[in-house]
Amino acid sequence: MHHGKRITVTVTRLALALPDGHPGGDFLVIGARGGDDLSPLDPARTQVQQGNFPDHQALSARGFHVAPQVEGRFDAALVVLSRAKAQGRARIADAAARLQPGSALWIDGQKTDGIDSMLKDLRALAPVDEVHSKAHGKIFRVTIPGGDWLPPDWTARPQEIAPGFVTRPGVFSADGVDPGSAMLAAALPDRMPTRVVDLGAGWGWLSAQALDRPGIEILHLVEGDHAALDSARDNIRDPRAQFHWADARDFTLKEPVNGVIMNPPFHDGRAADPRIGGDFIAAAARLLTGAGRLWMVANRHLPYETVLAQHFGQVREISGDTRFKVFEATAAARGAARKGRR
Repeated sequence: MHHGKRITVTVTRLALALPDGHPGGDFLVIGARGGDDLSPLDPARTQVQQGNFPDHQALSARGFHVAPQVEGRFDAALVVLSRAKAQGRARIADAAARLQPGSALWIDGQKTDGIDSMLKDLRALAPVDEVHSKAHGKIFRVTIPGGDWLPPDWTARPQEIAPGFVTRPGVFSADGVDPGSAMLAAALPDRMPTRVVDLGAGWGWLSAQALDRPGIEILHLVEGDHAALDSARDNIRDPRAQFHWADARDFTLKEPVNGVIMNPPFHDGRAADPRIGGDFIAAAARLLTGAGRLWMVANRHLPYETVLAQHFGQVREISGDTRFKVFEATAAARGAARKGRR
């Protein structure tokens, strides 16, 4: 059964690394995406740590035990790198802390995710062998040394990036407030609706700005990245805030809301995919009452006007510059609340 773009019929890097299949014992995987090839591993002896909600769901459907944070000790591990160097280092430190000296820690990644520089860094810290190159990436084995062999700054810690706001490695806009979100916050009305959803709430900065305005009685923060949502919980202590680890594209509530705010992503991993923003717009229309309003920001080059017009009766650009545009959309189109995801 096909669960993602990255499974192919050719031999994958993991199959090159583990030609005899599951290496025995309890195996930890950190960072695998929903469509990654894990076929050499025995799901009954494997636990996968994955905090991205769609990937978590896809891996669970394949029979793996998946959790945003896995507990316990393991006999061997695989870390899949991401584009964020700090997140890759944190995953390696996390995996290494669960392994005994002499255990195998496999590191897999694309060239575009920095696998070559990670290989160089780790060669200076521990024994490295079994380097396999394939499909614009590498996989290699680190044999865990004794003692504290990794630099202490590799371990993930919340980082304060603005007064009262922390982020974690790998979350969107981890180093500061996203300029698109800042423009959207400045364009929000002086008085907010009573029931609001922030779709793709990230680490909570935009929600915090909305809560500073009068009007809101309940605000739902919806975020698929568990680490970002943990940061949002740290950043927002307001009793009106409710936190949902979910895929914003198919998030539902029993009762409709009268406001949605969002700065939707337009990348799936490395690939740009403007359809994600279109799915966010459709989700917003489903969540809103007929008289509810959507406020969203998007990169200037993304063609969201057509999708907005399909789901809302009135759409206008209320702010913008050469990089971003901010829309206000009202009057959900007839039947939009009944439309499923395309």
